[in-house]
Amino acid sequence: MAFDGGFLHSVTTELQQAVDCHVDKIYQPARDVLVLSLRKKGFVKRLVLSAASGTARVHFTEQKYENPDTPPMFCMLARKIFSSAKLTSVQQKGLERVIEFTFDTANEMGDRIKPKIVCELIGNSSNIILVGEDGKIYDAVHRSDIEKSDRLVMSGATYRYPESQNKINILNADPQKTAEEIMSNNAKDLSQVLLQTLEGVSPLVCREIAHQSENRPLIALMQKLKDSILSGEFVMLCKEDGAPVDFCYMPITQYGSLYTIKRFASPSALLDAFYFERENAARIHKASSDISKLVSNLLTRARRRMAVREKELEQNRDREDLRIKGELIKANLYVIEQGSATARVQNYYDENLSEIEIPLDPALSPAANAAKYFKDYKKSCGAVQSLGALIESDKEEIEYLESVSESLERSKTLADIAEIREELSLGGYIKFANKKQNRKKQQPKLTEYKSAEGYRILVGKNNMQNDYITCALASKGDMWFHTKNIHGSHVVVFCGGGPLSNETIIFAASLAAKNSKASSSSNVPVDYTPVKYVKKPVGAKAGMVIYTTNKTVFVNPYVEEAIQ
Repeated sequence: MAFDGGFLHSVTTELQQAVDCHVDKIYQPARDVLVLSLRKKGFVKRLVLSAASGTARVHFTEQKYENPDTPPMFCMLARKIFSSAKLTSVQQKGLERVIEFTFDTANEMGDRIKPKIVCELIGNSSNIILVGEDGKIYDAVHRSDIEKSDRLVMSGATYRYPESQNKINILNADPQKTAEEIMSNNAKDLSQVLLQTLEGVSPLVCREIAHQSENRPLIALMQKLKDSILSGEFVMLCKEDGAPVDFCYMPITQYGSLYTIKRFASPSALLDAFYFERENAARIHKASSDISKLVSNLLTRARRRMAVREKELEQNRDREDLRIKGELIKANLYVIEQGSATARVQNYYDENLSEIEIPLDPALSPAANAAKYFKDYKKSCGAVQSLGALIESDKEEIEYLESVSESLERSKTLADIAEIREELSLGGYIKFANKKQNRKKQQPKLTEYKSAEGYRILVGKNNMQNDYITCALASKGDMWFHTKNIHGSHVVVFCGGGPLSNETIIFAASLAAKNSKASSSSNVPVDYTPVKYVKKPVGAKAGMVIYTTNKTVFVNPYVEEAIQ
């Protein structure tokens, strides 16, 4: 990514408007992400500081981050030091990816101090470090290993800046002299020379300058680079489907028409658009990975177990043959010799009265062999009965686990993941659940819409929410929607028995289609019926219901945002 020293310079310039702000609130939504709420007269902004690998950055944000119920210790320390502190300066060290926020506040003794938050945005070594006025480190989100690191970053150590690479700062250097020094290097790959010579420029920018050097002199390009850093044009490269690929503070022409260009008014607006969805998706994936793996393993195990039982059931389908053989041995006891390995008798169950050869145990008498066949027949009958019930149980469990898997795919917040985790805990799938968390019952945050008639429409995000909406909130006259034979959400229109227009029926059905496994399909079948015809069987798993007296409508998934 092109979050280099040049882009950080643009961000630093933008952040100057936050000087003289007071720190209103401090949050830590993730281990390596800190969010500061800054406030002064006529100015309220949230500042995000991220040291996450691959997404390290600093900028203003309009996004709302989801915070944990209990603040981490690093967040508590930051609040203790910087709550109500006044931001006095924002400085970048040269064109390095290091930005320093200096504050003015009072310590516990009432003395004025000037602590700092230093953000090092250097790839996998990115860090957020709290530094005292005396240069001593309070703490850092990533502490260094004493044995493996030459630079100590931990509580009580003296803070030292990362070692400088002594490259040319294009903002302070003369463009002509810079171009001459670059040209003096006879290496064939100009982009590599630029990367090794210039401070704070990414490989993307170096390749772009090398690309443009085919038609323009290098001196002019050095001046253009300097101007772009000082007052850049903030662009994002996107694929045809709108997915972000990269960004920069200058126009990128090296890819031709391969990517589309999207322009932004400020670096913070660009970074917000580029990183938030990607970072949120990664955070959700990380939070749900253990549950997803568990559900996947449970599904594999249940399917394998059902396949074994179905095979065993198939083997017992010929159980009548055991009874017939027992009856034939019993009817021919007088002609079967003791110690025979087989008995060849006439099968009076066959209309042609054909002969049949029956295997025998020579160690048993003919009567004992007949009794053994009757015993095996009775055992087979019992197995068929129990296997049928077990296979039905396996089918129900597979259907339930598939619904959980589908809910995980549609989860968009950490709260959604927590609800699914609690659901699996209550179902006995997670052995070591957080009992304290289970005792803390909170009303789920439901997704809500409005119909054309003004009726309230609720959509469940997972099985627990489905049960809550259908079995606890809805009344008998409300209308219930669900995709036909497809895992998905329960959708309820709270109409109280009132009439629904075709527009509302299509709208609610399209919501059910969107919040289902068929969300990327078209012409999705959706069943709907009054809630009074929806029943939850005794002992059924979360989200599992049966319904009757339904109608079916075919719709396309709905994509508009819900009411917040």
